[in-house]
Amino acid sequence: MRPSAFNVRVPLASGDVFLMNTLTDAQAVVSDDVVALLDRLDSGSAQDHTVPEGERESLATLEENGFLVRQRSSERAALESHFAEFREDASQLRITILTTLQCNFACDYCYQGEHGESGRPAERMSIDTAAQVAAWIAKQVEEVQPQRLVLTFFGGEPLLNVPAMFEIAGRSSKHAASRGVAQSVSIITNGLLLTPEIVECMVPLGLTGVKVTLDGDRDTHDRMRPLRGGQGTFDRIIENIRRVAPLVPVTIGGNFDVETAGRYPALLDFLKAQDFAGRIVKVAFKPVIRPAAEDRPSGVIPLRVIGPDGPPQGGSCMSAAGASTGRAPAAATGSPCDSCNLVDDELSQLREETLRRGFPTPDGVHMGPCELYRRHSHTIGPDGALYACPGFTGQFAFPVGHIDGRREPGHAATAQRVDRLAPWRHCGDCPFIPVCGGGCAVAAHAELGDMDAPSCHRRSFEAALTSLAEEAAGEQRGGVQ
Repeated sequence: MRPSAFNVRVPLASGDVFLMNTLTDAQAVVSDDVVALLDRLDSGSAQDHTVPEGERESLATLEENGFLVRQRSSERAALESHFAEFREDASQLRITILTTLQCNFACDYCYQGEHGESGRPAERMSIDTAAQVAAWIAKQVEEVQPQRLVLTFFGGEPLLNVPAMFEIAGRSSKHAASRGVAQSVSIITNGLLLTPEIVECMVPLGLTGVKVTLDGDRDTHDRMRPLRGGQGTFDRIIENIRRVAPLVPVTIGGNFDVETAGRYPALLDFLKAQDFAGRIVKVAFKPVIRPAAEDRPSGVIPLRVIGPDGPPQGGSCMSAAGASTGRAPAAATGSPCDSCNLVDDELSQLREETLRRGFPTPDGVHMGPCELYRRHSHTIGPDGALYACPGFTGQFAFPVGHIDGRREPGHAATAQRVDRLAPWRHCGDCPFIPVCGGGCAVAAHAELGDMDAPSCHRRSFEAALTSLAEEAAGEQRGGVQ
């Protein structure tokens, strides 16, 4: 037997070692004797039959939990099976719906160069299209027969088109209920138009949470996410959260770069002092994509920012593109790796600051694979076009089909390209492959020009693993010994 390629370890202050296998998700706090045994097996200085009798029990337990494998080649096959099972999982049918690409904000991190280039109206889903979307979802429910239907309303700003959201959620809820399928709904919103009335209408349709984006403390948020006329939005959003928090769980999201990350602790302190703090079920921050103008990607979410006077203007927001997509400002940029490391460090620090204040947050290790790799996960644009994920939605994007079944030029090629994506196969012997999957395809496309290339943030995983180990140390003292 040999140690698994997906073992990771963290030395603990107690002298023990936190051991995790990212493929099986087995975790244990083990003694240095167990670590020494693994090292001997890895070096070939010990064979199964030469292991002392007193260590045989540990050997069996390690194998049972995936820390030891008979052959490394079989483990690679197990990895492929892991991703295949993830891809074919039919327990959930997950649909993200962009009811509009309009946005009432003019965020600081919209891609520069698109503002004002187009005077034509933004795409906005009609009620007829919304009914067609609901019919398409019903057909998918019939074919997939999931246990749960998960709908996410996104944009643009989804609350700029509430009628379409009600239409889809209402029709889908009735059909799901008739088939014994549980429907859950979430809304990702900037929070400015969030009201108790909307929430009260959506709760009977399966609303289980709303995610509101706050980009730092008041001053930072108002600079990063102002209205088109420059007015601040922080105070109005906070008041809206206060009003809906008794009705629905709230998640706080945020987008940072290396210049603004330092303002999040002040936001966390502010949130901790609010009367609705106990209703915040998760806080999760992620980096902003800021590509240079010359390599601005075509596969991003193009928004039409609604101006106070006149037609919407162009912009594009990557606020849902994934958690590994940061880039440093030009003054701080060396190589792309330098930028990634800066963002990874900031992400790790923000996670620690969030936990320190008692807010739940993702552990930073179980971050993937990306939803893009799920066969039964879909994104629908305002016109009914189908996409692999929200990051590839919109005017300059990659549709893979349409809800009406049409196959326009390029649809089939894009669908085949997405089906073949497997960036983890380029990741060598990285032990984080099972929980990363090669990273975010949108980030790879935006920053590397190749959606099938790994978007690597191993440094962030390693830092998160340390935090996970410290937490587990107090809970798993009875692990493998």
